[in-house]
Amino acid sequence: MAKYAKWLAGGLGWVLGGPIGGIMGFVVGSMVDTVSDYIPQQGTTRPPTTSGDFGVSLLILSAAVMKADGKVLKSELDYVRNFFHQQFGPSEAQQRMLMLREILKQEYSLQGVCMQIRHFMALPLRLQLLHYLFGIAMADGQAHQSEVDVIRTISNYMGINEKDFESIKAMFIRDTKSAYRILEITPDASEEDIKKAYRKMAIKYHPDKVSHLGEDIQKAAKEKFQQLNAAYDTIKKERGL
Repeated sequence: MAKYAKWLAGGLGWVLGGPIGGIMGFVVGSMVDTVSDYIPQQGTTRPPTTSGDFGVSLLILSAAVMKADGKVLKSELDYVRNFFHQQFGPSEAQQRMLMLREILKQEYSLQGVCMQIRHFMALPLRLQLLHYLFGIAMADGQAHQSEVDVIRTISNYMGINEKDFESIKAMFIRDTKSAYRILEITPDASEEDIKKAYRKMAIKYHPDKVSHLGEDIQKAAKEKFQQLNAAYDTIKKERGL
């Protein structure tokens, strides 16, 4: 009977939490089946599979990016582990990494998961999620095209427009036009258009948008905001503004 735990938990997850709940329900059931020490102590509960759980979304999409090039690297696992360690603490990070290993074994509808995230998660959080995924892709020092393609697919499914995608991508994959792409403008933009674009992006990417999330996510948001300012400074120096 114990071996049916993952299917039972998965079914409940689909009822209670859509595609994300279904995946996490299956994972929890698998861990009950295969990991003997994963037994909640009296008075504790398992992690919720709520639709807006940012941490759960990170796990599922992390797995998609990590598997994109056909191999899961230690540098990628370390990146995710360090993020969750700083975000949730060592105990929770260990549990989440166990969940990630189960998710990596699964095949699931990426579109269904992303559509659920799109429905329940505000745009600033989805943008931050994209930023995190590029961090995984760059964990080994370079982003492979297959990883970029998966992140682009995720971005499209989550309802993020092409300009926002290219803006965040340009923060990680640099070329001579990166500063303009970060501000979502072209090199022939006027001085007034540049100023307007900066003001618009400063509002969109302000760290206060994710102030209710953990310290590590806020830190990443601040770094992204700094890159926005650096891009603006680069353009001003090039133009002599």
